[in-house]
Amino acid sequence: MRKSGQLAGGRVSSPGAGRAASREGLRACTVRRAGFLSAALVMAGGTMPGAVLAQPDFPNRPVRIVVPQAAGASLDIAARTVGQRMQEGLGQPVVIENRPGANAIIGMETVAKAKADAYTLVMAPPSAVAINPLVFKQLPYDTLRDFAPVSQVTGITFVVVVNPALPVASLKDLAMLARKRPGELPYGSAGVANMNHLSGELFSQLNGVKMLHVPYKGETPAVTDLLSGANAVMFTTLPSVTQHIRSGKLRAVAVMGAQRSAVLPDVPTATEAGMAGITTSGWTGLLAPAGSPNDAIQRLYREVARVVKLPEVSDTLSKLGADPVGSSPEQFGAFIKSEIAKWAKVVRSSGIELTP
Repeated sequence: MRKSGQLAGGRVSSPGAGRAASREGLRACTVRRAGFLSAALVMAGGTMPGAVLAQPDFPNRPVRIVVPQAAGASLDIAARTVGQRMQEGLGQPVVIENRPGANAIIGMETVAKAKADAYTLVMAPPSAVAINPLVFKQLPYDTLRDFAPVSQVTGITFVVVVNPALPVASLKDLAMLARKRPGELPYGSAGVANMNHLSGELFSQLNGVKMLHVPYKGETPAVTDLLSGANAVMFTTLPSVTQHIRSGKLRAVAVMGAQRSAVLPDVPTATEAGMAGITTSGWTGLLAPAGSPNDAIQRLYREVARVVKLPEVSDTLSKLGADPVGSSPEQFGAFIKSEIAKWAKVVRSSGIELTP
């Protein structure tokens, strides 16, 4: 028979020591139970208050690219071409979703209000990123506040073209003719407050001339009227007029990029023509909602930079008149700010203001 306070095995302990042992056992049990629950929650995708759990690698589900233009447009083709090859490197599907309308505002707003996790992106043109915030009073997004730059995907050459009947062979000839016919020389564009329109405004302001802006519903009808002579000049994307330049139906006066185009090697740049300030290029770029994780942004950028260098991708882009870029988020962000600053001066001087 055991005496009071004697334990099995012949060890003797006081009642206080027994209570201490019980508390230690309870704590050990509690720790084991907490560890079990924590592991279970991690496996189930849950969290515990105050717990710091590792985030899964990005991406672990499909990535969506919103295109704020209709299917079949050059922006859409670029998004599908790049997106298809991105999914090979990301290991997840890249889904293209067209959200056209309202000067690209619908698509841009969709992404601005999406969850900031970099799973929803927008393939945006310069008008949506750099011009809309300048010309629309009540825009449902702010480029610098609501978006995180991922990468500039392409650059697109702009060219100044005229109807061959117009007695113009250079940019200086065009400026002289516009000066002789103030407010009469018509130039067509794909609409109000887009790159075509503002490029014409930039030319006019830098030369102190006034031309007659004629907006159309897209580049195609504007080019059609340029061919017929209904309008005389266009500041437009090279792909929209390349075949007509080669056939002699239109005359290229200058390209508006920093370098000559491989498509038109004999056509001088605006700088070479003596008008250094008239530099315009179209472009496309990927943006994510502001606040998206930087590691996800960097992963997407690396994929874009890889994909645009693939021969089959660069060939497809070249047929669209686009040059592959694949710039870093930092470079693209600086470029966007420079574009906004450049066009802000043009918009202020022209007094353009639109309502969504």
